Amino acid sequence: TLAQGQKVVPVPVRGFSFLVVGCRGWWEITTKMLRNLLALRQIARRTISTASRRQFENKVPEKQKLFQEDNGIPVHLKGGIADALLYRATMVLTVGGTAYAIYQLAVASFPKKQD
Repeated sequence: TLAQGQKVVPVPVRGFSFLVVGCRGWWEITTKMLRNLLALRQIARRTISTASRRQFENKVPEKQKLFQEDNGIPVHLKGGIADALLYRATMVLTVGGTAYAIYQLAVASFPKKQD
C-alpha cells in the first residue's frame, strides 16, 4: 500500500516497457505483462461480481428428498457411484495404511543382528 500522497507513476523505458516507481522501489514491466495484469483485474472483477450472469436451478429440494428417503442405503452412499467409489478408496487406503503401519512396527521391534 502507498503512503498518503504517494502515487505509482509509469515511466516509459524503451519502446515497449514501463518503469513503475512506487514507495517500495521500481520495477520494469513490459506491455505484455501490463496487458495480462489488466486482463486479470477484469476477470477478477467479473468473477467477484454479485450479479449472476446465469441463474442456476435450485436442486436443494431434490437432494433433500433423495437423502431423506428410507431405502436402507447408508446416508454416506446415497449420492451415487461417486460416493461409493470414494468410500471404497477410503477403506482401501485405511486398511492398507493400517497394515503397513503394523508391518513397520514389527520390523522395528526386531532389529537386525550386527556381526
